Amino acid sequence: MSLTVADLAASKAFYEKLGFAVTGGNETEGWLILRNGETTLGLFHGMFDHNILTFNPRLRGSNMSPEPGWDDVRDIQEHLLAVGVELDETVQTEDGAAHVTLRDPDGNQILIDQF
Repeated sequence: MSLTVADLAASKAFYEKLGFAVTGGNETEGWLILRNGETTLGLFHGMFDHNILTFNPRLRGSNMSPEPGWDDVRDIQEHLLAVGVELDETVQTEDGAAHVTLRDPDGNQILIDQF
């Protein structure tokens, strides 16, 4: 889950009290990734308008490290378009980091992010 937060430092402190630990991100750029067991939470200040359900096809397992055999986001985009899923935003790069955004039937935003 990617949460839009008003105060990154206050949110970080709150989630650390709930047992989350910072595992990535850049506080000066306004984003942090936190983990608690198998749960990953992104905190984003000034990047998104709403909370977002987030998936990264490269990262699997509890250590959140890149694993072989992952699906490239461009292939995922091609599949989604082929099965008739309407996308809000599509990949604009040939390789490397990229993302696709879409919404579920209730308007919840979904981000498939590859970095």
